[in-house]
Amino acid sequence: MLNEDKPADDFSVVLQRLRKIYHSSIKPLEQSYKYNELRQHEITDGEITSKPMVLFLGPWSVGKSTMINYLLGLENTRYQLYTGAEPTTSEFTVLMHGPKLKTIEGIVMAADSARSFSPLEKFGQNFLEKLIGIEVPHKLLERVTFVDTPGIIENRKQQERGYPFNDVCQWFIDRADLIFVVFDPTKLDVGLELEMLFRQLKGRESQIRIILNKADNLATQMLMRVYGALFWSLAPLINVTEPPRVYVSSFWPHDYKPDTHKDLFLKEEISLLEDLNQVIENRLENKIAFIRQHAIRVRIHALLVDRYLQTYKDKMTFFSDGELVFKDIVEDPDKFYIFKTILAKTNVSKFDLPNRDAYKDFFGINPISSFKLLSQQCSYMGGCFLEKIERAITQELPALLGSLGLGKNPGALNCDKTGCGETPKNRYRKP
Repeated sequence: MLNEDKPADDFSVVLQRLRKIYHSSIKPLEQSYKYNELRQHEITDGEITSKPMVLFLGPWSVGKSTMINYLLGLENTRYQLYTGAEPTTSEFTVLMHGPKLKTIEGIVMAADSARSFSPLEKFGQNFLEKLIGIEVPHKLLERVTFVDTPGIIENRKQQERGYPFNDVCQWFIDRADLIFVVFDPTKLDVGLELEMLFRQLKGRESQIRIILNKADNLATQMLMRVYGALFWSLAPLINVTEPPRVYVSSFWPHDYKPDTHKDLFLKEEISLLEDLNQVIENRLENKIAFIRQHAIRVRIHALLVDRYLQTYKDKMTFFSDGELVFKDIVEDPDKFYIFKTILAKTNVSKFDLPNRDAYKDFFGINPISSFKLLSQQCSYMGGCFLEKIERAITQELPALLGSLGLGKNPGALNCDKTGCGETPKNRYRKP
């Protein structure tokens, strides 16, 4: 199914509608309250229309590049990624679809606004020299993008890489639809860099898949011990009640070694391919859910900035020093019930509230006087920013999501057909 000889599905109508909702209902509030300076996550048109991204992470020489070659059938071809027993991948390699084999430099990828990688320019020229794109004429890449990453080497300091490795990983993690963390039986230890990586993965547990690669190198008894040792090493790093999905197999083109669990390895491989296919099938649902989640965060940020501003105006008197008044508010927001007011007066979950300390840095760069109250962000023709983003969250995006399952024409969605006055029953359809 992953390599069917058919053109990629055209969902341009849905993506066009999604892009329109973002630009008309979400981006105005996002720009007005400078949300990008709080989370450093700017959504571009290229990201909205991009294909699902599958990210490969893990220690060096565990088989990440070999696994990509195997999934794409690139072994012994001029397209294959270089592999070896030593650390071989020093770049972030993005595999995309193209009419012919072509290598694209990172500087070119960042300069092309049509691609989803233009925001990577903020990590500096040293990083762009370590970013490379490869276009391959493969059917699977018409529907998904693979990203191979440099292996984690625990005895190497981050500054020796010449660019902020963890920040770059975070950028890819935030945009990945599926994250494969690959280990092999000889590299189960957890050092500082791998521990930092799993901290960055918090909140994305549903996208994580753990892979124990090269499993046919072990006898049954040793495989059970290695499997237990892997969970022992990872247990302190993954603080969720449900354990992550672990695939145990050998992802390379060679035959499984004799006297090993060939049937088990084959079933694990099929399960992984089904997992990958599920991500491809649900790419539009995931994209809409991602934009909706982003809109919720933008709304919460706007409500908080509005609360800070309203409190500042209430505490100011003719003889007050504005700088000292606002410093007092920022240093101890709980004293002025900033966050408690948001929870009491709006339908915001306390688990969605951002870190209080983040607003110290935010207002250190952006003076409170540069913002307007939400009540002032309205116009006769355009309406109110807050009402527009709330309508997108509760009506427009759920209606667009529901239309995928009902087979409707998403380009023709309007209140007459979707009933905008009613709360959609299918607000967040799970795949």
